[in-house]
Order: sequence, then structure tokens, then C-alpha cells
Amino acid sequence: MTGSARSRVETGPDGPDEVYGRLKAYEGRSAAESGRGRDPVNAPMIRHWCEALGDTSPAYEGPDAIAPPTMLQAWTMGGLSGHAARSEAYVELLALLDDAGCTSVVATDCEQEYLRPLRPGAEITFDAVIESVSDRKTTKLGAGYFVTTRMDVRADGELAGTHRFRILKYRPAKRRPPATATTGTRGADAPTRPRPVVNRDNAGFWEGVSRHRLLIQRCGGCGTLRFPWLPGCGACGSPEWDTVEASGEGTVYSYVVMHHPSFPAFTASGGAGPYAVVLVELAEGVRIISNVVGVPPRAVRIGMPVRLEFQRVDEDLELPVFRALEGAAAAVPEGSVGR
Repeated sequence: MTGSARSRVETGPDGPDEVYGRLKAYEGRSAAESGRGRDPVNAPMIRHWCEALGDTSPAYEGPDAIAPPTMLQAWTMGGLSGHAARSEAYVELLALLDDAGCTSVVATDCEQEYLRPLRPGAEITFDAVIESVSDRKTTKLGAGYFVTTRMDVRADGELAGTHRFRILKYRPAKRRPPATATTGTRGADAPTRPRPVVNRDNAGFWEGVSRHRLLIQRCGGCGTLRFPWLPGCGACGSPEWDTVEASGEGTVYSYVVMHHPSFPAFTASGGAGPYAVVLVELAEGVRIISNVVGVPPRAVRIGMPVRLEFQRVDEDLELPVFRALEGAAAAVPEGSVGR
């Protein structure tokens, strides 16, 4: 299960988990029946998607345009009003989990397989099945069950792709009181950073981080550099790639200073003060979301030169961060705040 590190099977005080046996009976049953996309594949949605992601591939515009493959799920979504195609079996499964105390939900990961390109005008239909329900797992969020659904997406009646979506329905764990700003140091009970989701598409990046190397993908077809890591090139579609190591030089392209909600795991002291989230443009031209260290959050500014370093945030996790170069914050205008 992607992203389910440190999970374990749990049994109740009376022995084996009886709820799991009831949940298991829903495997193979329908999750959605005879679903229909609210709109056909269309150019405006493709344009909005590409603008939001900064994808300038010529394949997505013009008379022979196709939709970005990663939009597969977008054509099936029901919007704020929900989808009438959801099956009674899936509703029953969720209700059973709620009755068992698993009232919270978080999406954990998805997998997509693309079988044919989608073109403007195509009518989308879909069916979904409850593919699997895990036994009870204990995670840092709480104890619960992973539910995986598989959706088959069709364009004008022909199978175009599959979409697997996995959620964790769980009973929230009791939280420890947050560390206070007056402690000044991270003790054994200090909150920890969320774990990154490592999967087959980005495992090489995290292997590089473990060796203190920031690796950028390079397309084997057109040579375009890309970050974050993806299974294929957004410029030419080639699945072939290798990597180049970033020099470590960059500048702050954009940033935001987070004041609320407080999250002590992201502050240097472990207190509840603000912290800066930055978008760094590397010298190679790609951008990465990270943190700037070495200056207070209020001193971060657009255009600030930074240099890569690796910071161990706890005994199990090391992350790439960026240190402001000496003197970089000297000319911060009074009243300058995060954007």
C-alpha cells in the first residue's frame, strides 16, 4: 500500500476483527454504475488544466488536440452536488465503517492507466468496483481500513483508461498536546513532520535525497527537464528519462508565511510561531516547494538567492531545504510579509 508506512494489523480486545469480515464481503461489488460525465471532453477544461499546471505541450491545443492523460478522473467527477452513480453497496460500506467509529477519511494515493487519448467531444461513461478492503491498520492518523476502488473510464463506449483510488477510513487517534513556543527545543514528544509518499514514480528522487543529491528528471526524447518527478514527459510524451543533479543554486520565486493553523513540526524551534513555505526556482529552470532556513520568515522575499542543503528533521526523515545566502535579507522593506 503506497504511503502506509508503519502500519500494522490490529485486533480488538475480543480477538479477531469482526468488522473486517463484514467489510471483506463488499470486495468485487459495484461502487458506481452507469456513470456519465457531466460534460464531454472539452477545450475550455483542457485549457484551464494546462494553465493551472503550467503545461505548455502543443499536444493539448489546436484542431488535433488531446486532453492531458492525467485529467482522466476530471471527466468523471460529479462536482459539489455529488454523483448519482454511486452504488448502494458503496454507501453501505461507508456506513458500516462509520458505525465502527471510522468517521474520518483521507485520500492516500491513486494509480492511473491510459489506454487511448481523449479528444474534445468524447462522451465519458464509467463504472467502478470495490476492488479491495484492507484488514485493520494502525497509522499515525488512527486505526482504520484502506478501501480501494477501480474505475473503468470509457470514451464513446470504448475503454480509455482505469483509475484506482485508495482512501483510509479511520478512527482519529488521540492527539498529544502541541509543544509550546517556550520550550525552544525539540524533545522526544515534539510533533514530527508528515511523511512523504514514496511510490514507484518518485522513489529515485528520495534515494537521491538520502545521498544528499537533488536529482531532476531529464526527458530521453526531447531533453526537457522536469520536476516534480513524473512517469512521462509533458512536452513530448516520451516515457524515457534519465537524471541530472541540481547545482543547488536558486532563487525564491514565490512564498507564503503560514501563521494559522499553527504546526510546530514545521518551525525551527518546535514552537507555534509562523514559518515560510517557498517555491524555489533552481538554476536549471525547474521549481521546487521547500523551506528557507537561516532567516526569520518575515525576512523571506521574492528574488532572494538561496543554496541547497539537507536538513535532518527527525531520526527517520531528511529533507532538501534552502539556506538564504549571507546578506540576502539585509534590504527587506519594512512591513514586507509573505504573499
